[in-house]
Amino acid sequence: MVEIWVCHLGLVPYDEALALQQRLRAARQADLVPDVLLLLEHPPVYTRGRRTAPGELPMGEDWYADRGIDVIDTDRGGRVTYHGPGQLVGYPIMRITDVIVYLRTMEDAIIAALAEERVSAGIRDGLTGVWVDDSKIASIGVHVSRDVTTHGFAVNVQNDLTPFEWVVACGIQGVRMTSIERETRLRSLPCFRRRMAHHFALAHRARQRLVSPARLDSLLSRAPAGHLAGEGA
Repeated sequence: MVEIWVCHLGLVPYDEALALQQRLRAARQADLVPDVLLLLEHPPVYTRGRRTAPGELPMGEDWYADRGIDVIDTDRGGRVTYHGPGQLVGYPIMRITDVIVYLRTMEDAIIAALAEERVSAGIRDGLTGVWVDDSKIASIGVHVSRDVTTHGFAVNVQNDLTPFEWVVACGIQGVRMTSIERETRLRSLPCFRRRMAHHFALAHRARQRLVSPARLDSLLSRAPAGHLAGEGA
C-alpha cells in the first residue's frame, strides 16, 4: 500500500504555507518525497483564485486591512474565499492523473470525515465543494503543475463565519456558510483534523504516516538545490 505523509503545521501565515507547497511540489515532481498532506490553519486572509471577478471583494482592500484581513492572489482555481483560525486547511501535494477524479475523491473524503462529526453533507451539481443543505461548509481550489497538485481544501470547523459575509464567497451571490460548530455546537478541530487525515488517506487507498514539520524541513533542506528551484510548470 502506498503512503501519504501527513504533517500538522498549526497556525501558518499564508505566504509561508505557499512557499512550503512550492518546495514540496518540486520535490514531489523529482520523486524525492511521496505524496504529502499538509494540515494547518491560517491567520485571517482572503485569497483570490484565477477566476475571481473584480466585484467579489466589494469593500476594497483597505477596508479589509483595517479589520486585520490580508488579500492575496493565488494560482489556484476557483474564486475568492476566506481562511482564518479554527478552519482546517488541507494542502495535498500529490501526483495525479485525472483532476476531476481527484476533486471528487477530495469531496468524498471531506463528506466521510464530516459524517463522523454527525454532520450530514454532500455535493451540489455544477459546484465544487461540500454543502450542508443550502449552506457551504467546505471549499476546494487546486492547481496542477506537471501532474503534481498544490492548494486544496478548507473546512469550516470552529472559525468565525462573519468575514465570508463581507465578500462574494466562492463567486456565489448570497451564499450561506456553515461550520461543524454551527451544525453540532461542538468545537472539535483537533478531532476533526485526525478524522480528515484518516479519510483522505482512505479515499486514496493509502496508508497515512505522520511526519513532523522538523523532519519535513530537514528532508527538503538536504535535497539538491537544482531539484527545488523554479516554479515547475
